[in-house]
Amino acid sequence: MHTHSMEKNEVIFGIRAVIEAIQAGKDIDKIFIKKDLQGELSVDLFRLIRENKILSQRVPVEKLNRITRKNHQGVIAFISAVPYQKIEDIIPALFEEGKNPFVVILDGITDVRNFGAIARTCECAGVNAIVIPEKGSVSINADAIKTSAGALLSLPVCREKNLTQAIKFLKDSGVHIVVASEKGDKIYREASYSDPVAILMGAEDTGVDPERLRISDEIVSIPQFGVIGSLNVSVAAGILLYEVVRNR
Repeated sequence: MHTHSMEKNEVIFGIRAVIEAIQAGKDIDKIFIKKDLQGELSVDLFRLIRENKILSQRVPVEKLNRITRKNHQGVIAFISAVPYQKIEDIIPALFEEGKNPFVVILDGITDVRNFGAIARTCECAGVNAIVIPEKGSVSINADAIKTSAGALLSLPVCREKNLTQAIKFLKDSGVHIVVASEKGDKIYREASYSDPVAILMGAEDTGVDPERLRISDEIVSIPQFGVIGSLNVSVAAGILLYEVVRNR
């Protein structure tokens, strides 16, 4: 199998090698495919990508050539540094163990260092799982693991195709959804954190998706007295996570 290392993220290239990796059940982060790729083998590859719901992206050949000079045949797969888990498996298991679920949802966070820093705080605060969307979000790479001080190696991360559905699942499971937003109508200390809870943090520039804001249970803000206007998202997450710890 053709592999080489890129930021310690394993990369597999060549159509047959990528097909074999999918069939072997490797945890694939995403696959880059040359814009005009065709041929019999590629039909099998596309079928496997569809069946396994793998994130794939059509890219110019130059992008592939920058990743590897070897014969990639128009296909490069990135292997996840750690396997992703499913929130539908984690929540029932926590309830069965008699635990009080504590989840963090990250909506559209794209900065890998922020992600790593949040994961590190999650691990320290006893968070049970982090939920991220498949598209428009960070994924777990070597940089994220390093910034998380290794927390991402032990903390379950669930990458959901549909984040809104994942939030609805949490709500249906009795998890209280608290969103951090400047639009919050109450100070973060006034929210309820003692029951099963999920803290939803949005991207620094765009915040939480309006539809997800709408279905959440409480929207809270963190008081700010400076002139910059907003806290770094990993710092804001830290404040809220330790508010949950304090309440419990």
